[in-house]
Amino acid sequence: MRGLMPKKSAKLASGVRRIKGGFSGQGKKIGLVVAEFNEFLTERLLEGALDALLRHGVAKKDIQVVYVPGAFEIPLALKKILAQKKFHAVITLAVVIKGKTKHFDQVVNETAKGVRELSQKSEVPVILGVIPALTEHQAIQRVGLKSANKGREWALSAIEMANLLPKLKGR
Repeated sequence: MRGLMPKKSAKLASGVRRIKGGFSGQGKKIGLVVAEFNEFLTERLLEGALDALLRHGVAKKDIQVVYVPGAFEIPLALKKILAQKKFHAVITLAVVIKGKTKHFDQVVNETAKGVRELSQKSEVPVILGVIPALTEHQAIQRVGLKSANKGREWALSAIEMANLLPKLKGR
């Protein structure tokens, strides 16, 4: 569970300076890059992410969703979005199922590398919301059709990081 520290850790950390992001989305501009491949799954992730963003105070006018054909196209669209320099964080959403993609490992690895590199270069938090699943059933379990929706979790990470980075400037 997010934000909870075991009693022993809390006791040891007493008096230690802590810097955390927080979950207020007020005034934050958030971009989302969504893969259309496996759309019945990525749309569920998007619904979860949008719900979390709105519930935490991000205004609808401050959210932009960009669609790309598949996960592999995410880094190029992300590069263009980050060049706009108007977002506090960007969330990527994709589902890659091994049974449907012969080049599964390549797609997942290269997408993750591209996202990491762009986030580091831009210094804008980019949340890697790519579900690598061995089966469709595994993917369904992670998009909220049967249980938890990872899109919500990734939206909270985006808000938290958008709030954390300004606190780390000049440190």
